[in-house]
Amino acid sequence: MAQQQTEHAAAVPDDGNGTGAGGSGRRRSARRKKNRTTGDVVRKVVQVFGELLLTAGLVLLLFVAYELWWTNVEADAKQSQAIQGFAKDFAGPVTPPAPTTASAPDYGKPVVAPAPAHGGMIGIMYIPRFGADYSRPIMEGTGSDILDTLGLGHYPSTSMPGAPGNFAVAGHRQTHGAVLDNIHLLVPGDKIYVQTQDGYYTYVFRNNEIVLPSRTDVLLPVPTQPGATPTESYLTMTSCNPRFGAQERIIAYSLLESWQPASAGPPQEIAKQVAKTQGKG
Repeated sequence: MAQQQTEHAAAVPDDGNGTGAGGSGRRRSARRKKNRTTGDVVRKVVQVFGELLLTAGLVLLLFVAYELWWTNVEADAKQSQAIQGFAKDFAGPVTPPAPTTASAPDYGKPVVAPAPAHGGMIGIMYIPRFGADYSRPIMEGTGSDILDTLGLGHYPSTSMPGAPGNFAVAGHRQTHGAVLDNIHLLVPGDKIYVQTQDGYYTYVFRNNEIVLPSRTDVLLPVPTQPGATPTESYLTMTSCNPRFGAQERIIAYSLLESWQPASAGPPQEIAKQVAKTQGKG
């Protein structure tokens, strides 16, 4: 009789409310399944979030590489094309004037060419302080279509090379050719040369200053002096500051020291570089 009761008890099924012999086991199984499901969701969310961060980091890295490297590659190629085009039209010799013990020849007043249309080429700038191979085209205009690809841009409201007043140009510092990357390295007395189809204009660097972007008075005919009448020829170069930012502007001021016509040949200091840009070096 006892054996029959035991067999009967073992055969009693669950009543559906978890009160049968298998109820507690099923509840434990359900809890484990629920815990596993919650854990899987958390792990999946963390995994997806990590992948998104990794992707965002990769995109940011590619963008930095594009800005700091590829834009320079593109700009250098287009600037080289512009210089080659200028060289084809340049008729002057590439050898400097013969040394002489006499006083420097007087070439008269500098020739002042009219400003070209937007995007037209004014000439080439050479800055030995920036390296023996430094030569950059100077284009008319300061829009992104100029500064992002073609090098130095001339502020249309300012003078042309050699004219009394302010010949002002702008250029990027760390991207898009980085044409003025080393503007902070200029030392008073450094020579800056501008070559046009008419000749060579030699400027001497004087000083620089850091200003806010709103300081447009640096572009006045006499820089920072409203209402003043210019009696000298200035060269003003502007770029962003600091090197990897744009919160300020760094301004470099120079004065015209001399000029010589294209027929006289280039100044001695840049003769090799001029010959190179002309394809004769």
